[in-house]
Amino acid sequence: MWRHAAVFAGIVAIAAASASAQQNAERFERTLEQIQRDSAIRRADAIPLEQRALFDYGAYLSLGYFSIDDRNHDNHILRQYELFPYARLSLDGAQEFFFRGRLGYRDFNDRDSFDGRGDAVIDPDLDRGYYRFDLSRAQTSGRGAPSPDYNIVFEAGRDLAYWANGLVLAQTIDGAFFNLSNRGIELDLIAGITPTRTVDFDASRPSFDYNTRRGFFGGALSAHIGTHHPFVYFLSQLDYNRDELLRVATGDPANPIDTRFSYNSFYLGMGSTGALNDRLTYGVEFVLEGGRALSNSYELVGSGPTSSGIPNPVPQREEWIRAYAADLKCDYLLTDTRKTRLSAEFFLASGDHDRQSTSETFGGNRPGTVDHAFNAFGLLNTGLAFAPQVSNLLALRVGASTFPIQTAGPLQRLQLGTDLFVFAKFNRGAPIDEPSTDNRYLGFEPDFFLNWQITNDVSFTTRYAIFFPGSGVVADEHPRQVFFIGVTYAF
Repeated sequence: MWRHAAVFAGIVAIAAASASAQQNAERFERTLEQIQRDSAIRRADAIPLEQRALFDYGAYLSLGYFSIDDRNHDNHILRQYELFPYARLSLDGAQEFFFRGRLGYRDFNDRDSFDGRGDAVIDPDLDRGYYRFDLSRAQTSGRGAPSPDYNIVFEAGRDLAYWANGLVLAQTIDGAFFNLSNRGIELDLIAGITPTRTVDFDASRPSFDYNTRRGFFGGALSAHIGTHHPFVYFLSQLDYNRDELLRVATGDPANPIDTRFSYNSFYLGMGSTGALNDRLTYGVEFVLEGGRALSNSYELVGSGPTSSGIPNPVPQREEWIRAYAADLKCDYLLTDTRKTRLSAEFFLASGDHDRQSTSETFGGNRPGTVDHAFNAFGLLNTGLAFAPQVSNLLALRVGASTFPIQTAGPLQRLQLGTDLFVFAKFNRGAPIDEPSTDNRYLGFEPDFFLNWQITNDVSFTTRYAIFFPGSGVVADEHPRQVFFIGVTYAF
C-alpha cells in the first residue's frame, strides 16, 4: 500500500510540475499581451468625409527582446520578430473594409521556452479583419445634411471587443457587433466566438494556449449625461471546449484521474466612465458572475499539518458559480507643459477557499460546493513581473507619466513613466494562480517604462518590472524581473 502511495504521489508531483510549466506559459502569454496592447501602433478610426474613397495599405515590423523570470526563478530570454501587413478601404467614410495580418518568429535561448516547444514560427494568421457600416455617415456624406439623432453601426469580422474598464471583456472576437444610438442612449450588442489560437484562462486544459473556443453573447446599455457615461451590461460566455480530457495516471492503472472541462458563465455589470472636470477622468465597474462549471476531479486524502494529502479520483459535478469583482480608476492631467499625468486604480476579485487553484479545473472547485472564484476574460494592468490572474485578488496601482524634454525635435515625444503595484489576497484562505500560504500579503512591484516616437515611422519602447514576493507567496524571497525592449518600424 505504501509503495503504491509513493508511486501515486510521485506521478502527481510530475503532473504538478507540468501544471506549473503551463501556468508559467499562461502568465508569459498574458505579459506579452499586456506589452503588445501598451506599445502597439494605434491607427485612427476616423476617415475624412470629404474623401469619397480612400485606400490605405502598408505594414509595420516589430522587433522585441524579452528577459523574464518565472515563479521558479528561472530566467527566459526571447527575441520575437513580428510583421503586421494591413490594408484599408473606406467608401464615403461610411463603409470600411479593414485587414491586418500577423506573422513572425520566436527565438528562445536554449531550453528557455515555456511550453517546451523551443523556437517557433508564429503561424500566419488574421490579426484583425472586418467590414463596418455607419448609417449616419452614409446618410450625410456628400450631401451636407445634418447628422440625425439616431445611428446604427454594424460590424462583422474579427476585432477587439473591449467593454467598460476591461474587467470582464477584452478579447478578440470573430462575430458581429452592433451599436444602436439615439439622443445620448447607446445599445451595444455582441455575438461571436474567440479565434482558435486564443490563450485561455484555464491553464490545466491541455490545449489552453493554442486551441480555445469560447462564445460571447450579450449587450451593454449606456447613456451620455453631460460628461458622465453610466452603463449596465449582461454578457453570457459559453464553453465550446468540452471534448477535451486531461488524464493523470495513478498508482492504480485502472483508476486514473480524468478531468473534463466545462465553464459556462454570465456577468451582470454596472458602472460609469467619464470626467469630473477638464483634468480628472474616472472609471468605475462592478460585476456579479454566475453560471455553471465542472468541479475538481480529485480530493486530497490524509491531509494534515505536515502533509498535503494524496489525490484520489472523484466524479466531477456541475456546480453553481457565485462570484464578484470591481475596478475603480482615475487619471489626473496636471497643468504643466510636460503633460504630466497621475493615475490610480484599485481592483478586487473574489476567491474560493476550497480550490487548489483559483482559475483551473484540475485542482478547482470542490464537488458539492458553490464556486466563489471570479474568472473572466478582461485585461487589467496587473504588472509585468507578477502578472496575477484577476481572481482572489486585491490590488492597488498608482502611477505617473510625463514628457520630460521640452526642446524642439524628436526628443519632445519621449515619455517616461512608472507604476507601483501592491498585491494581496481577497480571501486569505483561498488560492491564487500559483502556490500560496494563508497570509494575505502577496508583495509589491514597481514597473518603469519609456516610450519614444522617434519619427512618424519609428517608435521605441522599453519596460522594466521587478516583483518582491510577500509572505503570501510560497516562492522564496528572491525578486522576479522582466525586461523588454522593442522597436517598431511602419512602412
